[in-house]
Amino acid sequence: MRESTRLGVRAFVPRRVAGIGLAALVLAGCGTGAGAESSADASAGDAVARAVAKTEDVTSLSYRVTGRFPERGRIADEATVRTSQPVAARLRTANLTGDQQGESELRLVDGVLYGSATGDMVEEMGGRHWISYGPNAKFATHGGLRMDVGGLRDQVSRNPAREAAFLAAAEDVQRIGSEKVDGADTTHYVGTATVDELRASLDEVKDKTAREGRRNSLDQYEKLGVDELTLDVWVDGDDRIKRLRTQGFGRHGTLDLTFTFTFLDHGKAVTVRAPRADDTADLRKPLKKKGS
Repeated sequence: MRESTRLGVRAFVPRRVAGIGLAALVLAGCGTGAGAESSADASAGDAVARAVAKTEDVTSLSYRVTGRFPERGRIADEATVRTSQPVAARLRTANLTGDQQGESELRLVDGVLYGSATGDMVEEMGGRHWISYGPNAKFATHGGLRMDVGGLRDQVSRNPAREAAFLAAAEDVQRIGSEKVDGADTTHYVGTATVDELRASLDEVKDKTAREGRRNSLDQYEKLGVDELTLDVWVDGDDRIKRLRTQGFGRHGTLDLTFTFTFLDHGKAVTVRAPRADDTADLRKPLKKKGS
């Protein structure tokens, strides 16, 4: 995503907001336990595949993400998503360390993407605290700058637990054992696969939306320099994914992509409200003085 150099006709994506999309790709939980079997377990792969299939039916969820992310440092994010139509979502992110320290938020309401303004952007936008990117992924700002926020729209509205499918596609899936997650009894599975192997497995995914979503995720991993993923999944007694961990080791060195991800609610109503119109700057329109 690019920024123009003027405001009033200026379009921008705050640095902290721009980092949300990549971070949302990498979800995690507790560390991999000891005692895994030395060979792949077909029943373990089947168990993960069942959980992934059940995850596809989830229409609303909340989740937390904590850990460390390249360039962002320590983070603490949370999201609420309704994946059924009309899609609604809120993703709040907090960078706890580093030069981008602070909080940001994205909202998707009635097809329109909103992002919180940060720092001096509020003053530059006439005291407004929100940016409207409009209802389309690609658009031109009032000043003529062409923007593409498709990646942000996809990330704020996604169901991240579907990435457990990468573990189901791994050839060395193993059952670690039983563990408690948020008080629930779960079974812990682990496996490793290269990005190339996972990309090749996409040919077997019949659902076009699922296939494209996984391909986009793999593209993002490659941009981070990750060529191999180690995945941990915790599945509860109802065959639901309770926790997912993804770790990457790339050609640019070891990447500490350790995040905690835990579903909070399943199938419950999701309400996300748009920011106040008088507190929002629409990038597609001239910036008017606040209150006019």
